[in-house]
Order: sequence, then C-alpha cells, then structure tokens
Amino acid sequence: MQPGAEPKPTVLLIDDSIDTHRLLRARLKHEAMELLDAFSGEDGLATAKQVKPSLILLDLDMPGMDGFTVLRQLKGDSATATIPVVVLSGTRESEDRITAFDLGAADFITKNLNDPADLAELRARLRAALRMERLLRLLSERAEIDGLTGLGNRAQFNRRFTQELAENQRYGHPFSLAVFDADHFKKVNDTFGHPAGDEVLVGLGKIITASCRQTDVPCRFGGEEFALIMPNTTPADAKVVCERIRQALQAQVWPRHPEHQVTCSAGIAGADGATGLTAEQLLEAADKALYEAKKSGRNRVVLAEPVLAAKGS
Repeated sequence: MQPGAEPKPTVLLIDDSIDTHRLLRARLKHEAMELLDAFSGEDGLATAKQVKPSLILLDLDMPGMDGFTVLRQLKGDSATATIPVVVLSGTRESEDRITAFDLGAADFITKNLNDPADLAELRARLRAALRMERLLRLLSERAEIDGLTGLGNRAQFNRRFTQELAENQRYGHPFSLAVFDADHFKKVNDTFGHPAGDEVLVGLGKIITASCRQTDVPCRFGGEEFALIMPNTTPADAKVVCERIRQALQAQVWPRHPEHQVTCSAGIAGADGATGLTAEQLLEAADKALYEAKKSGRNRVVLAEPVLAAKGS
C-alpha cells in the first residue's frame, strides 16, 4: 500500500459452504477488497466483533445459527450494529427479503454465483454498498474531527472511550488511557504568537498519531490537552508508548522558534484486565496521574497507582 493510501475495505463472508467461499474468492479477486472467511454463525459473530469489517456478506441458510439469528445479533450489539450486512439467499422468497430488511440488512442478493448476470449484479451491489459505507464513515468521522489537528475531538473521545471501556469490562482485555498536556503552552503563545502555538498542537498531534497502532484512538481533548485510548494495552506497555511520544516531542525542532524546546507531561490509568471502573473514574485517575507529572517537574510520564485502576466502583 502506498504511503497515505486508504487500506482496502474488508468484507466478511459468513457461509457454511466451503464451495461458496472458494467461488466468491475466485470471482472477487480483482475487486478492491479483502475477503475474510467465517464458516458458521458463531464464528461470524466473533470475527465481526474482533475485526469490525467494512461489510458483511451473510448466508441465510446455515445449520445451527441461521442467518436471521446472526443478523439479529449483529444489529443488537453496539460493537457491530453499524456494519452494513448484505444477505445472500438461494431463494427469491419475498417473505425472507422483508424479514431481512426489517432486521436491518442493507441489501438482499439471490445466491446464484454460477450465473454471470447474477455475479455481475453481486459485484455491482458490493461496490455500491462499500461506497456508501465509506461515505457514511467519512461523514461520521468528520463530524467528530478537531479542525486544527485532524485528530478526534471531544465528542469522538467520549463516544470511543465509552465504547472501548465497555469492551474492556465485558471481555477483560487490557486497557489503558493516557492524557497529555503540553508544558508551559501559554508561554509559547505569549512569546512566539498563536500561530507558533498552533504549530505545537499540530506537531504533538502528529507525534501521537505516529506512535499509535490502528486500534488506538488519539484525540484532542481540549486546549493543549490530548488523550490516547489504547485498547488491549497494559499500563506498562502504555507507558512505553507515552515515553516515546514525550521523547519525540522533546527532540522536535520548531521552525518558528528553533531555539525553544517544547515538552509534555502525561498521566496513564488502566489495568491488565477489566478495570472495574466507570469512564469517569478512569479518566479521573489518568488526570490525577497527569497532575502528579506536572507537580513533580513536568516533562515526564506518571502511571496511576494500580489500586486506582483495579478497585471497584
């Protein structure tokens, strides 16, 4: 993939037929998408939650958990509810179509993959569904983007923090939250002007983003404060990431004031498993750690005491 290019959308095929998987993989190999396989409803649900594909192709007629049950569970789970689902069916029964659309399907396609006309229609509908998914995603993202840095804004932070913390509480995976604050930021504005201050905020945002994995969520929390949501990351690992960010900012040379070094402080809270804390409690723990970093001299990363990130509400 070229630098800056958007990754291919992922399409999850949930179908119990190995032949269908092989045939679709062959027929769609020239399409701009990555095809993932699931051979049962249960496997499809688990993969959808883990991968969060751009689109799901769902067979109705499967043993055990049928397609309607899978669709109902996908749309009933906040983690997968917004993923568009295109239903595949071997019949043209209008009752099945109505039920699928009532349950939230984005489209309904008759599965006759050996017919060139049906296959061409499948390709066209997949492209259309993926285009719509991308446009809706971009609109959603832009509504939650900070205009200066391009990071998520406070609204995106609130939504994603609540969502990812719920996943942590449900599955017990590691979870960490870091909050950053540019040290003596007012002095930069007062001494070198607001354009120089904006340059620092943009630069810090880029450094945080460059240190992230794709699953992390960097946001501008407000003013000169940033937040980094790190799912599946222990506090110890999060501290390594934050130290890398701190050091990169300290080493940055600024065109408007090359002689002036800018630093940041960071506070981290989280747990190696389920935190047992509400969103407000975890954010408060990270804020207290940030305050301790500021109080103890700035330009440092402080990890909240384990008891803060492990005790119940």
